[in-house]
Amino acid sequence: MLAFLVLVAVALVSAHQSGEHFEGEKVFRVNVEDENHINLIQELASINQIDFWKPDSATQIKPHSTVDFRVKAEDIFTVEDFLEQNELQYEVLINNLRSVLEAQFDSHVRAAGHSYEKYNNWETIEAWTQQVATDNPDLISRSVIGTTFQGRSLYLLKVGKAGNKKPAIFIDCGFHAREWISPAFCQWFVREAVRTYGSEVDTTNLLNKLDFYVLPVFNIDGYVYSWTTNRMWRKTRSTNSGSACIGTDPNRNFDAGWCQIGASRSPCAETYCGSAAESEKETKALTNFIRKNLSSIKAYLTIHSYSQLLLYPYSYAYKLPENNDELNALAKAAVAELATLYNTKYTYGPGATAIYPAAGGSDDWAFDQGIKYSFTFELRDTGRYGFALPESQIQPTCKETLLAVKYIANYILKHLY
Repeated sequence: MLAFLVLVAVALVSAHQSGEHFEGEKVFRVNVEDENHINLIQELASINQIDFWKPDSATQIKPHSTVDFRVKAEDIFTVEDFLEQNELQYEVLINNLRSVLEAQFDSHVRAAGHSYEKYNNWETIEAWTQQVATDNPDLISRSVIGTTFQGRSLYLLKVGKAGNKKPAIFIDCGFHAREWISPAFCQWFVREAVRTYGSEVDTTNLLNKLDFYVLPVFNIDGYVYSWTTNRMWRKTRSTNSGSACIGTDPNRNFDAGWCQIGASRSPCAETYCGSAAESEKETKALTNFIRKNLSSIKAYLTIHSYSQLLLYPYSYAYKLPENNDELNALAKAAVAELATLYNTKYTYGPGATAIYPAAGGSDDWAFDQGIKYSFTFELRDTGRYGFALPESQIQPTCKETLLAVKYIANYILKHLY
């Protein structure tokens, strides 16, 4: 029996890694001091295939920062040699990406069905959206707000005590396919709403007075691809006319300073902004829904990873929103609340300065629509695992994030009228 279970585990792990195997690949962190260092990294990226983890591309590197990137096994010697020749200080965050990805699945024996403390594939999440709505008709309803490029349904869960139309908070997860901790949080949020409604005063009050629109996975096609073919896939899976390269970065595809800064016009780039603002079916579905429900949506929260940041507008320019003082104070208080559980440290601030300038993001777009509480969460960690966060960290990550989200929701409730 044990031999059989081991075989099942091996089959599962290899299924997760089919296509790209990541054997011997490394993730480097390089210290960047000045413009010269930035030029060197950009030169390195132009001669080697480098997958930038943080920031998202070579164009977004800033002085006095660190850069995390993944290198294929066959390029490691060349990259290390380049870094040493140019006296760039670096460390290896991940020595063999394959072994870290295999260790993501803490239990090698995978139980069938949905679990809130495991990473679930899309089929499992899709079935869960139906189940959780069926089981909790007074608190949850499910609708379809559109379809993906490949024709999958974009399911939206409305979470809140059924009845009158209420002010709402919109939460989405899974913009970038490889950020698996993000959809895990959306599922956790729904679970906690159902689990604690009626027994916890705070949750009960929030769900009686607010609705939460939860989009568990935004970039479903990319998420599926990250499970079946390439665990490190980031973009959507749409085709690009005149190019063999697939996909658009959905978080550069919104009509907010579209493609001006921190985004690429090359379809092969990880930060490709798309052929036009809202060119992606997924983006269109989201913007259509929010525009239609603008009068009720008071806050927009989008969940990403990694870096442990709480960001607010603007990212598309070095300018501050009119309510900057309020957003800054709210972000500061929310990250303080988050830290009360495990002392996890988050940084906060406007996107452009706190992380890097990037145009076409959903948070800036939502803010410009008049949703004045618009935040991006970058969940755990700060780079030890990066996009390969182990399942053992799902529960603590979600529990602490929920504290911050509830803090923001309570603040909005107090300041509605």
